[in-house]
Amino acid sequence: MDVFQLTRTLIDIPSVTPEEKAMGEYLYGYLSTLAEKFDGTVEKSEVEPGRDNVFACFGAPVVTLSTHMDTVPPFIPSSEDETDIWGRGACDTKGIIASMLKAAESLLEKGHRNIGLLFVVGEERNSAGAYFAAKHPKGSKYIINGEPTENQLALGSKGALRYEVIARGKMAHSAYPELGDSAINKLLDALQAIRQVELPVDDVLGPSTLNIGTIRGGRAPNVISDEARAEIFIRLVCDSAATREALAQAVDDKVELADVLEIPALRLTAVEGLPTTVVAYTTDIPAFGGAWGQPLLLGPGTIHVAHTSQERVPKQQLLEAVELYQTLILQLQKQEL
Repeated sequence: MDVFQLTRTLIDIPSVTPEEKAMGEYLYGYLSTLAEKFDGTVEKSEVEPGRDNVFACFGAPVVTLSTHMDTVPPFIPSSEDETDIWGRGACDTKGIIASMLKAAESLLEKGHRNIGLLFVVGEERNSAGAYFAAKHPKGSKYIINGEPTENQLALGSKGALRYEVIARGKMAHSAYPELGDSAINKLLDALQAIRQVELPVDDVLGPSTLNIGTIRGGRAPNVISDEARAEIFIRLVCDSAATREALAQAVDDKVELADVLEIPALRLTAVEGLPTTVVAYTTDIPAFGGAWGQPLLLGPGTIHVAHTSQERVPKQQLLEAVELYQTLILQLQKQEL
């Protein structure tokens, strides 16, 4: 099975978070075959009932290839044309998994060892698999995390700061608004104030960005609302302390800012001879916490079509990724000699 066939096979196994079980079973079987052929080991680790990380190693792993098994909804089956493979997970991250498997297989056939492969659950929601793996390291010195970077080595990635904004008021008949206290009005005022906050800019990672992702609240058109909520997501490029303080001052206790998630921004390192980029999204790397070694970030495909109905991965980039992962593994192993 070549990398194109393998990519399509993986896409056609639905693995929308948290339904990664079938995907994990397939990868366990694939890696078990490699382990039997090349004197390796493979194991499943239960993160939650029905959700397993899968790890294989061949010798003592100096470098581990890793990415996530889960996708965002909805499931979209695979298809292909002359230049691209399409479907849910094509670039995020079924094509990456296929490239990693084929890269490892090629190195093993050439007699190279000391390679690990780790596939985790839950990255699209809360990095549950990576947090679990961080508590069970295997001695790896480097972890190459796969996300769509168009086969460029990422110099850094933005962090994440997520809040639920909660406004509370008092219900009343809409004909007598003076008898109530509109939570929706409070929420709208708070969101407008939040939008005026000046967010930090970094010379490498660029500007922080704000997204108001959801808004909900109210009882009926003729009722003054007693509760309203919004979810905001900031792609952050530096330490969060100043931004947190600015948000608190902006809303001035008129609403509640409930912490949901924080992932720090990352600075990563370059490797001589490989092109570089900077990405705005977050990854599993912070959740690993360094437990699996120095992180690097590289993968085929573009994030611009991930999570969309047009998700696809260029066939040429899949082929390039198979070679790039091999090159990177050998360079990193050489550094440890």
